[in-house]
Amino acid sequence: MKSSLLLCVALAVSLAFVLVAGYPEDSEDEYVLVNNKCQCVTVTSKFVPSKENPDEEILERNIRILVPLKARENISDPLSPLRTTFVYRMTELCKKCDPVEIELGGEIYQAQQSTSCNEHETCYTYNRDKCYTTTFPFYYHGELKQVPAALTPTSCYAD
Repeated sequence: MKSSLLLCVALAVSLAFVLVAGYPEDSEDEYVLVNNKCQCVTVTSKFVPSKENPDEEILERNIRILVPLKARENISDPLSPLRTTFVYRMTELCKKCDPVEIELGGEIYQAQQSTSCNEHETCYTYNRDKCYTTTFPFYYHGELKQVPAALTPTSCYAD
């Protein structure tokens, strides 16, 4: 058992070295604009040489969307119907709701870049940073009880 675990770790480390060595050096110029784990979207941008004029650089945006095939309408309810519609709006994906401290006139204020941060965001999969729970029926000693359960235990319980 120990030897197979050691072999798996060695393979993972060697694979990581191959993957890191395989990236071109100019990948540092690529910037992550959006990494929305809730809707499975990553948007990156980088400057690349223009095809029409090689002396010019143009901004290239890459949008990567992972569509979860078994996503439910209500991700916390395993009995809800499968989701068939996925809507992505760049304005909603790019909004920054985390407050930032800025200094104006010697005083520190908190500001945020978006005004629509109170709206509920539709998640297509679990955001691993949030705690999701549900209840399930549990039959014990002839009695049926509704028991709470964590759907993302690592986010719900401290180490």
